[in-house]
Amino acid sequence: MSDTAYQRKYRQEFIAGFEKRTSLVRKTVTTEADVNGNEAVFLVADSGGATAVTRGVNGDIPTRPDNLNQYTATLKEWHDVPERSNFNLFASQGDGRRIMQQTSMGVINRKIDTDIHSALSAATVTLTMTQTDAGTFLADCLDLIVTLSEANAIDSGVEEEQEPYALITPGFRANLMALPQFTSMDYINLKPFAGVSKSRAFNWMGCNWIVDTGLTGMAGTSATCYMYAKSAIGHACDNESIKTLVGYDEKNDKSWARCSAYMGSKLLQNSGIVKITHNDQVIIGAYGE
Repeated sequence: MSDTAYQRKYRQEFIAGFEKRTSLVRKTVTTEADVNGNEAVFLVADSGGATAVTRGVNGDIPTRPDNLNQYTATLKEWHDVPERSNFNLFASQGDGRRIMQQTSMGVINRKIDTDIHSALSAATVTLTMTQTDAGTFLADCLDLIVTLSEANAIDSGVEEEQEPYALITPGFRANLMALPQFTSMDYINLKPFAGVSKSRAFNWMGCNWIVDTGLTGMAGTSATCYMYAKSAIGHACDNESIKTLVGYDEKNDKSWARCSAYMGSKLLQNSGIVKITHNDQVIIGAYGE
């Protein structure tokens, strides 16, 4: 017979599993939160590339209309409802109701990002990253900024214009780490290798870079990344419709949590987005001295 009767101890505080829980992209686009009906219309206005004119021979100054374009984002409803019986909650480890509520919020936050990803994917200006060495990779990074600058998507002189955003994969960031222009104190003030940052976002070369693990093709040979101006994408999400509820079904003795949102995204200005193809399976390695 055994001379020891071991006791098993269950930790009641649960440990969150590894998954993307927050929306990383929503603040990088033009948002509309006050929505009536199922459509949100964004107006993009410019001069249409007009040039100054001189007075005509009849003494009148020629007039012109402004270039006004409306883009409609159609909202759809999205939900996530985990459910467990009360006996399951009673007999299981951890705070089951809190787990259901937190995982449901994470599902909707991921949906916000994929909805915006879908709008970004409609862009037609593309660049395939050259990853043969650090020099060619850096040249492509510079080309991304140049492309947006030539389209007047950045540095346009508009007062509220912000620095562009880039959504990249962990593999893309690993290649950035091979650039002395990204890591050397001769070029930058931050220290990328000093400790571990808790943030997925960083600023470099006049752009706000965000490591997004929800991008299509991540870890593959053709991962899709983006660099874009904030005003290139419109995202509508009715704040009044976002609900995180918990409840109890007395008839069936079940508890549930529900997170719901009504949202839609739309490409507004194609020239303000560069769609990037990156091979996440090729890491260029350290740059030679």
